[in-house]
Amino acid sequence: MNQRRKPGIASRAIHAGEPRERYADSLTTPIFQTSTYVFKDSRDIEEYTKGNKPRFEYGRYGNPTELIAERRLADLEGAEDSLVFSSGMMAITTTILSLVNTGDHIVITDDSYKKTLEFCNTYLQRFGVECTVVPFGDYEALEKAIKKNTRFIFSESPTNPYLNVFDLVLLKKIADKYGVMTLIDSTIATPINQRPLEFGIDLVTHSCTKYLSGHNDILAGVVLGKSEHIGPIRSLHKSMGGLIDPHCCYLLLRGLKTFPMRVQRMNETALEVARFLESHPAVERVYYPFLESHQHYSIAREQMTGGGCVVTFIMKGDLEDAKRFMDSLEMIFIGPSFGGPETLITHPATVSYYDYTRERRYELGIIDTLFRLAVGLEDVEDIIDDLERAFDKASRK
Repeated sequence: MNQRRKPGIASRAIHAGEPRERYADSLTTPIFQTSTYVFKDSRDIEEYTKGNKPRFEYGRYGNPTELIAERRLADLEGAEDSLVFSSGMMAITTTILSLVNTGDHIVITDDSYKKTLEFCNTYLQRFGVECTVVPFGDYEALEKAIKKNTRFIFSESPTNPYLNVFDLVLLKKIADKYGVMTLIDSTIATPINQRPLEFGIDLVTHSCTKYLSGHNDILAGVVLGKSEHIGPIRSLHKSMGGLIDPHCCYLLLRGLKTFPMRVQRMNETALEVARFLESHPAVERVYYPFLESHQHYSIAREQMTGGGCVVTFIMKGDLEDAKRFMDSLEMIFIGPSFGGPETLITHPATVSYYDYTRERRYELGIIDTLFRLAVGLEDVEDIIDDLERAFDKASRK
């Protein structure tokens, strides 16, 4: 008899983590909309407190709908365990807080999300945790930044907005040399395009708000890794209380069922759009990991199976040209997220970094004509037509 093959990722996105025998014979995962779980009698309590009978006790400590979502996400990422949160930032901050004590030190790359950097540079230092920010891709500076009290190295990969890709093999080698943990925010990559745990990374986070739920209708986050690493995070999570509600878990599970197909379509569309932008006379430069012109193209090809939906580009001209272009879009919405059905575009200079001086923005690479395009599920021809019309209108001053 032939050995049974492991189900493909599309099948696992639909079925993983869920028993075939389901409550009330429901095909879809039920929403367990309850805050409290009752005990049958005193013997039932005793069996639970002794650890002989795993069960749910109180909503902040877990929910059956949440459990299915965690099992499915762990399966897709290739993790032993996972824990879901009310947002991606809650996943990151709770994870970091569970790993550090007063007197510890962490290393983070400068291309990380603005709010993540703010948390590490401002809030952590209030509690005596030192943070060193190093330039992304400068592995010599990264290694020099590690101290005896360094707990972990944190980075996104690919990063936002320039889609820089970390050499995970080299990162792991450096971390092992000094005995520090590694934490990667892999939201832009997704478990379809990149699985950092396979490269030996200790913990991976995602904003499930993006691709994983995929419909721009919930906020959620997840951290994944070995059970020994997730355990302390879960313990802190019970005190912090940043839990995801059962209905959000249901919507996340629903989104995961089409997740592989959506990402594959976005990979194809985004690459075509990136090539269109790169050839357009109104565009100065395009950043997309699967374009040969990207500085980390070779690393991306080795570590990733697709480039994802985010395409960043710099338009020729000035701030007023950028605003005219943005205002001329007809189908593409102006919005800060990605990974959903609708194509979105954001202008970091006037949205994410509006409160920074122009000089400070430019130091971070957030120039006046920088755009981040999040390709959706529309026909690629319609996305390109909308961009083409907007470029044309913007050029007619």
